[in-house]
This record gives sequence, C-alpha cells and structure tokens, in this order.
Amino acid sequence: MIKSLGYAAKHSFSRMKPLEFERAEAGPDEVQIDVLYCGVCHSDIHQVENDWSNTVYPCMPGHEVVGRVVAVGNGVTRHAVGDLVGVGCMIDSCRACEPCHEGDEHHCEGHNSWLATYNGPMKPAAMTDDGVNTYGADNTYGGYSNSLVVNEDFVLKIPSNIPIEAAAPILCAGVTTFSPLRHWGVKSGDKVGIVGLGGLGHMAVKLAVAMGADVTVFTTDKDKIEPAKALGASEVVIEGDKDAFRKLELSFDFILSTIPEKHKVDPFITLLKRNATYCACGALDQIPGYNNQELIMHRRSLAGSLIGSIKETQDVLDFCAEHHVAPDVQVIDIQDINDAYKKVKNEDVRFRYVIDMASLKREMEDA
Repeated sequence: MIKSLGYAAKHSFSRMKPLEFERAEAGPDEVQIDVLYCGVCHSDIHQVENDWSNTVYPCMPGHEVVGRVVAVGNGVTRHAVGDLVGVGCMIDSCRACEPCHEGDEHHCEGHNSWLATYNGPMKPAAMTDDGVNTYGADNTYGGYSNSLVVNEDFVLKIPSNIPIEAAAPILCAGVTTFSPLRHWGVKSGDKVGIVGLGGLGHMAVKLAVAMGADVTVFTTDKDKIEPAKALGASEVVIEGDKDAFRKLELSFDFILSTIPEKHKVDPFITLLKRNATYCACGALDQIPGYNNQELIMHRRSLAGSLIGSIKETQDVLDFCAEHHVAPDVQVIDIQDINDAYKKVKNEDVRFRYVIDMASLKREMEDA
C-alpha cells in the first residue's frame, strides 16, 4: 500500500483538512502518478457541499490532475516512468456497454456509470436499482493529494508546449467546453454565444475563437466586459439588456451555457437561427420552464453535454498545444483551498485556481 496525504471534507458543512490514507499500489495495467498540480473546479464545491445529493464522505476532490509517472504495472504500454501525464474526471468505466464500445465512456450505461476520479462511481451502489457496485469501492479519492493510481487507458499525455500548471484545467474545463463545440460542428465564421465567463466560460471563448468563430459573451457582471474582449470575444452583452437581445434575434449558430447553476434559457432561444442549438454544459439543475413555441417555429434545439470522452480529452490537449491555447490560472497552495472555495463561489477568480501540490509535500515534510 502507498501511504498518502490529501485534503478532504468529512461533512457537507466542514472545512477541507489534511487526511492521511492509503492507495493500492499500481496493478498490471495501472500507473502511479506523483501529483504536481490540480485544478479547482466549481463541481468540487458542489460535491463537497453535497449539492447533488450523491456525495460520499470523506470527500477528497480533484479531477484536473497533472503529474509525473513514478511507477508502472508490468502490462503498461502507453506510459513510462518519467512521463508528464494528466487525469481528468474519470478513471474507469464498465468497458462493456454500447457507449463505452463507441468511445463515449462518459456516458457509460453500466450499473454505476463511469468511475469518477473522486467521490466514487457516478452512481454509488446504494443508489442503483440492484445495489450492485461494479468497481468494488464506494469511494475514490481525487487529485487534492500527493499521488494517484489510475488505469493506463484513462491517463492522458500532456503536450510539452503547454505550461504544466495551465494544463490542469484543460482536463475538465477544457474538454467540457471543447466536446459540445466540436460535436455541434462549430467552424470558422460561425456566430457563437458563450453564456457565463468563469472557469468553463473563459475556456469556451478561447476554444471557439481558435476554431475561427465570432464569439459573443453573455454575462451579468459588467466587470467581465474587458476580460471577455481580451480573451477574443467580439461582443459582450449584459444579461437583462432587452434592446441588445432584441437586436441579436435569429443570429446565432450555436450558444453554449457554462453557468454552473439553474438559470432561464428563454431569453437565449430567440437568439438562435433556424436549426441552431442552445447547449448547457455547466448546470446539473432542472431548467426552468421555456416557451416551446420558440423551439418549434424555427426548429431550434435545447441540448446538454457532459464533460467529454477520453479521446476528446486528449484531442483538446493536442488542440490547445497546436493553437497555443491555455486557461488563465491563479496558482495557490493547498493550505488556501477553503479561502479559494469562497472566492470561486463569489466569482472572485480569473479564471481558474490551480493548486501547486508542492505545498502539500512541504506539509508532509514538516509533519
């Protein structure tokens, strides 16, 4: 067993604190990773606070992980000791269902859905119809720790020209926005709307601009107008500006919402062209009622998108390397994680916190 240390919450109302635990050593098809950096995702906060009613405690978040391979099983062929690698939202899936066979592991239809990097399977055994736990464990501990052990098929290669600390958010915020942009065929010349300008939203802007799209950002925060333009947006619209919305009716090829909470979609439906799509990738809450007539009259679509596949995650890493795209990050020590959570909730970060896990190693040395 590998003696490990991380930061975890023991209850929905508790602060993140150090937690000693053990990981099993790398099996034949697994790699052991020394964690160097880990991004702070808004979903980490949702999970810690049990906003989705599926959290298993202790909860040790972290699914934007960049590190160095320090050991490999005797069957590993894709990675070697010394490789710089990444781990995103998943560390396994059932491998047997139709989505898994088609390369959509993030839509796994096995008993427990895919195995999350932290907080166990997407559906813990107690929440399944038959109580079956495919993976043999009700909980997993994520990247707010000094080490990870992951099956090699779910480990990504980090291109050498992406700054190590900036690579971390690409593994969630990057693929979560890249996947719908590519799935709905965003291309050069398309008019694309991005709703929200946080960790996901700012990556969506950068990726859509790199794809050649004309990007408009929708935000409730006037302080984000200049940052949005600096990221490449050609226009910024303040939500609630009825005149601005009226002028944009029937003009968008695609709108992507990155807001992590429930919000009204009605104002955006009328902005879509005929056959165009509004896609939500940030919120897991119920969508408030909308006017279905507006969908029917112009054959518009409402859609959703969940993270992305392993292939898409590698694709977005390679795309970012090719187009020199990287998230804007603020590096913090693990000891500052509770304060960081407060600032994320208050939208006081530009645009993604990334934990330097060397701070955890110093804590281990001082213990």
